[in-house]
Amino acid sequence: MRHEKRGDARKKEILDTAEQLFAANGFDNTSTNDIINAIGIARGTLYHHFTSKEDILDSVIDRINNTMMSDAKKITEDRQIPLLDRLTGSICALNVDSGIGEEVMIQVHKPQNALLHQKMQEKLISGIVPIIADLIEEGNREGIFHSPYPKEAAEMVMIYSNIAFDDLAVMSPEEKTQKIQAFICHAERIMGTAEGTLQEPIMRIFSK
Repeated sequence: MRHEKRGDARKKEILDTAEQLFAANGFDNTSTNDIINAIGIARGTLYHHFTSKEDILDSVIDRINNTMMSDAKKITEDRQIPLLDRLTGSICALNVDSGIGEEVMIQVHKPQNALLHQKMQEKLISGIVPIIADLIEEGNREGIFHSPYPKEAAEMVMIYSNIAFDDLAVMSPEEKTQKIQAFICHAERIMGTAEGTLQEPIMRIFSK
């Protein structure tokens, strides 16, 4: 048991150090040697936990995803916050605004990392859909929403928004404005709520 704890602690140390170096120097300008030298470990120790620098990045993304999901869940579980504000807050929790997170997202959005980008999107969707579905079910009970399929409604809204408004999507400001308004219109229909209900909450998300 003690050996496992030491291994977990070492793995965390590698990830912590890699995150700091990625944020400070960029992913491309950080080598596994840099990580090894910063910690003061043998090369074999790093490769015992990770197969490559890309594998380290993959684990960094997992940690960021887990943190975002945890933050989103905390917001949705706070019943003192109005439901629509919790909906907005849970989605805003998916934004990364730290230096480390921003550097990771730069790497994820590079063409050569398309598979990594897809993997991160899939993990985000699988994590956030149940959270949004719970909010829709709560809204159904309160009469705010009238959706007979909360999980599927959450899935449709999140998958579309994730693809249509992804950082890789190229559109003019006018096209984006129209697409946002169309998204609000159809999200309201999917969730079964009155016209205009989601206008302010969703616009708050896009203003972040």
